[in-house]
Amino acid sequence: MGKKENLSVLLVQIDIVSDDYRQNLSKIEDFIELHQAHNTLIILPEMFSTGFTMTPATLLDPSGEQAICWMQEMAKKYASVIAGSCALLEEGKYYNRFLWVLPNGQLHAYDKKHLFAYAGEDKAYTPGDKRVIVSLGGWKFLIQICYDLRFPVWARNKQEEYDAIIYVANWPEKRDHAWRTLLQARAIENQCYVLAVNRIGDDQNGLHYIGHSGVIDPMGNWLTTLSNQEIGITFALEASELNAVRQQLPFLKDADDFLIL
Repeated sequence: MGKKENLSVLLVQIDIVSDDYRQNLSKIEDFIELHQAHNTLIILPEMFSTGFTMTPATLLDPSGEQAICWMQEMAKKYASVIAGSCALLEEGKYYNRFLWVLPNGQLHAYDKKHLFAYAGEDKAYTPGDKRVIVSLGGWKFLIQICYDLRFPVWARNKQEEYDAIIYVANWPEKRDHAWRTLLQARAIENQCYVLAVNRIGDDQNGLHYIGHSGVIDPMGNWLTTLSNQEIGITFALEASELNAVRQQLPFLKDADDFLIL
């Protein structure tokens, strides 16, 4: 793999309006426009266009087509990769699908593996069964969605497969301690950066969200200030710190072997 470039990242933490993709997409675009300095990678929360819904068939955009077209337009307009998850319909099945959209319109996708049965997500959506790692500027990113965070085997970084994990989420305030702690754990045990994007506000089920999106370094340190407001968080990923940690503390080479069945 080629030398890693320094990447400018924008994390967009918003109050998602339930099933109003027009308002949500307009709000996100305002944040992207506000941070006019070029961002190589722009990351949005889980189900950024609708909020976390267990009734995808009733959505104004049940196929996710409007959200996909918008992502392609934004990626082209801002010459950036746009990433986030949507509720999508494909061949009669609904997926909580993470989309990685390139400026040329090309898509890479990851379907959420660990569906949140506690809220009935396993009844509404079909799980994925493949890990997805994408590349940008010499960096490799593992894609994960919300509940995946609780399952460390799914994120295990054997033989330095990736450099950073992206977690997008609708993770409520009542479990905020777990959110912050598990994000740090994933960074430490995998010696990688973690880029985490959560929502704020209240959803249609009365759950309250306080965001706490941000960037964590390979030693488990938060590098950005935690906020419970609508905010765009910018950060520059630099390879020097990642390389230093892995060279000085080469723990990954001693990781256990395992198979994901």
